[in-house]
Amino acid sequence: MRFWGGIIGWAAFGPIGGLIGYFIGYFSDKLLKSERLESSSTRKTSYSTRNAGVQRNSFLMSLLVLSSAVIKADGKLLQSELDYVRDFIRRNFGEEMVADAMKALDELNGKTVDIYQVGTQIALNMNYSQRLQLFHYLVELAHADGDLCAKEKSVLEAIASAIRVTSADADSVISMYFRDTDSAYKVLEISPSASDEEVKLAYRRMAMKHHPDKVATLGEDVQKAAAEKFRKVKDAYEAIKAERGMA
Repeated sequence: MRFWGGIIGWAAFGPIGGLIGYFIGYFSDKLLKSERLESSSTRKTSYSTRNAGVQRNSFLMSLLVLSSAVIKADGKLLQSELDYVRDFIRRNFGEEMVADAMKALDELNGKTVDIYQVGTQIALNMNYSQRLQLFHYLVELAHADGDLCAKEKSVLEAIASAIRVTSADADSVISMYFRDTDSAYKVLEISPSASDEEVKLAYRRMAMKHHPDKVATLGEDVQKAAAEKFRKVKDAYEAIKAERGMA
């Protein structure tokens, strides 16, 4: 079924539809096998589980499509970036998903991805916290080789706009990995001229925005990645406090 789902998707919607069709087929196959083993008393729980699976699958599809855009941004196909995607999928979605996902990514790498078309779909179907976590992953992917070139930064900024992540949040996430003298302030989305009270308020606001519980439905490992981002917000706050001698 997943083969035909992919074929129908390619024919109707191009590479993005093909990816969606492929994974719809994949999970349909899994669902059919699962339902054959279910008793009627467990179907309600299974329905809830399937809904969570659909949400995670949507996150994975979006991740793969935009990963392709980031990987191709500098005109080079780097093994470090492919390894990063592979390891992320293995940790967050399981070993059984790796081969299928990497095959889909390989197909996408040979196609042109319309960031704004894809981004519009993502913005309509993901909440803001999930989109922010997706963007955080993409920044880490761009940094997988230890360098962020101007073309990659430009693509990341375009993706942020397309998926409707604010420029302030985009700059904040990028500054967690690409530091300059004002990076701690950028992480908290304030200027160096902010008062101590404004610093404290900004920290509380950003801590709430990046709290791991906001992406709990995407799975334990995605939540762990969010926890790392949450820690970077705290580190930025501590750095500013130390610089200013704040209590």
